[in-house]
Amino acid sequence: MSLFLYLLRRILQALPVILLIIVGSFLLIKLAPGDTVDALVGDMGGADPAFVARLRQEYGLDQPVLVQLWRYLVKLAQLDLGWSYVYEQPVTQVLASRLWVTLLLMLGALSSAFVVGVALGAFAARRAYSAADNIISTLGLVFYAMPSFFLALLLVLLFSVKLNWLPVGGIRDIGAFHTGWRLWLDIATHLLMPVLALSLIYLAFYMRLMRTSVLEVMDLDFVRTARAKGAGSSRLMFHHIMRNALLPVITLLGLQISTVLGGSVVIETIFSLPGLGQLAYTSVVKRDLNTLMGIIFLCSIIVVVVNILTDLVYAWLDPRIELK
Repeated sequence: MSLFLYLLRRILQALPVILLIIVGSFLLIKLAPGDTVDALVGDMGGADPAFVARLRQEYGLDQPVLVQLWRYLVKLAQLDLGWSYVYEQPVTQVLASRLWVTLLLMLGALSSAFVVGVALGAFAARRAYSAADNIISTLGLVFYAMPSFFLALLLVLLFSVKLNWLPVGGIRDIGAFHTGWRLWLDIATHLLMPVLALSLIYLAFYMRLMRTSVLEVMDLDFVRTARAKGAGSSRLMFHHIMRNALLPVITLLGLQISTVLGGSVVIETIFSLPGLGQLAYTSVVKRDLNTLMGIIFLCSIIVVVVNILTDLVYAWLDPRIELK
């Protein structure tokens, strides 16, 4: 019952945050020059002013900004994200067809960066100031300093152009007509370079933070007490040190969800992945307000849910933390 009340309270707290994000994003987008009609007319090479005025009236863009905002909020309260005038279908369908690609990219990048970063950070901490520690720290600094788009281009040049091992872009080989496990293997092959390009930077974050956290925990009193009682090195590392050293890393993992969503825009554009990142870029170029607002709404929900899950994992790792 306490867990249910905690989740209910967090959801109620998140509603004003999501509302503020939607209102602020809507008003900021409206401050930008141009709208959907301008983009459509530009693609057509021009149109009669009367036709443009009629089209803007049909889309409801002739109304004041506050009236447009109120209409959008009323539809959003009914879980209606509106109509995409660029893709000629409901925004919900557009997002549903792209969401799974972005989720696969995010989960692959964050999970691989977290697991490898935590393992390397703990390994470096146990051999602090040794040659292995220096090599790992140097590689982490290199990955941290390298922009994701530059790393992505290097991967394409090496594995696609020079070695011809991996496909240069897309989510699957359309002409192969794969089904079943062959289809998922094809998707995994196409996602290998994007996941690697997006994860290496975050791997450096987790590795450096985990190394510092393990070194701090190793000097605490309860670790020295457990060592004095005869606890083995493996039990001491995994049961006492790792469990406590993971807390700041879990916090960083929850906070970086929004950063990964932003970074996926660049990666999906470079590798031509049909995900939310590329859809957001296209929506900005085409001035597709409803689709862009739908992406912002969906991403805000994802970030809120992940932060709630992070707090739950926090309480599971450290029983001293209570959910209040």
